Amino acid sequence: QVQLVESGGGSVQPGDSLRLSCLVSGRAVRNYNVGWFRQTPGKEREFVAAIRRSGDSTHYKDSVKGRFTVSRDNGKNTAYLQMNSLITDDTAIYYCAIGTTILSNIRSASGYNFWGQGTQVTVSS
Repeated sequence: QVQLVESGGGSVQPGDSLRLSCLVSGRAVRNYNVGWFRQTPGKEREFVAAIRRSGDSTHYKDSVKGRFTVSRDNGKNTAYLQMNSLITDDTAIYYCAIGTTILSNIRSASGYNFWGQGTQVTVSS
């Protein structure tokens, strides 16, 4: 059974940082691309960041470039999303996912086979 468990969400003020973790069980994360997505009420789930299974490339939504960093620790079977300089627009439920899609589809939710349950991030003054 494949399970992804996100943690690290919370309520912070603008300018603060959070690090989200995604612990994977039932699969070796080293064999998968890892994606991070987020969703707010009434909106579609949107791509935030991804790291290829090879670990040699990362991809970001334009609005988070320079603020967010995606990484992975294959030994711990865990992926991370470091979020710095948070703004109110970053408020959402954040999901991690794993998949084996080709590079051109890495920003699409359809490219991922397994998903976590999500963790809430709230940025508010």
